Amino acid sequence: MNWQDIKISSDHTHFLFSGKPLFNKTFMEILKFHSPGLAPVKDESGYYHIGVSGNQLYKERYTRTFGYYCNRAAVADGEKWFHLTEKGEKAYLINFSWAGNYQEGLCTVRDQNNRYFHIDINGVRPYSESYQYCGDFKDGYACVKNINGRYVHIDNFGNKLNEIEFLDLGVFHKNFATAKDEKGWYHIDRNGVEIYKQKYLAIEPFYNGFSVVTKFSNQKEIIDEMGNIILTL
Repeated sequence: MNWQDIKISSDHTHFLFSGKPLFNKTFMEILKFHSPGLAPVKDESGYYHIGVSGNQLYKERYTRTFGYYCNRAAVADGEKWFHLTEKGEKAYLINFSWAGNYQEGLCTVRDQNNRYFHIDINGVRPYSESYQYCGDFKDGYACVKNINGRYVHIDNFGNKLNEIEFLDLGVFHKNFATAKDEKGWYHIDRNGVEIYKQKYLAIEPFYNGFSVVTKFSNQKEIIDEMGNIILTL
């Protein structure tokens, strides 16, 4: 049985294969199966992970369990957060106040001083800086909020993509990222340069060359990658 063919019920209490219940068990809460074929579940004993046979991966129980990403799963054990390997073992010795999910081999965590940074799959920091907040990596870059409250993009070594700082920032999607300054939201290229002059109340990433934007009048428009108005909604 391929784990990718296992679905979850609409009430998130049991698993389905070919539309039929699996494992002859109803849980209090479940999440989807992820590679390498493990799923987070909760029953009366607590939170843990199961395999495609429905058997528990380990005997321990946690406060919360989450899905596997890059063969690592975030779990909470009371106030302590860390990651498990695909064998259900702790991936490293240290604990965090919160841990995210691995993306591109790196993961956002928060320490006991409420500072954010990234770790690799062995729990090692790839850079020394700490931030007010860190986002996930996508296509080699992550958004981080500096101690001064401004956002920048960094690579997986902690190097800034460029020297431009923003009030808010999104990850790159099809070569462009969403960004905000004192005048509003807009799209930027990898040099941090705006690709058109107008600013908006809200914007979406480009979808096959077009983006839905919201003007300060709350009027929505569709623009192309040069900022031309294609359609008023």
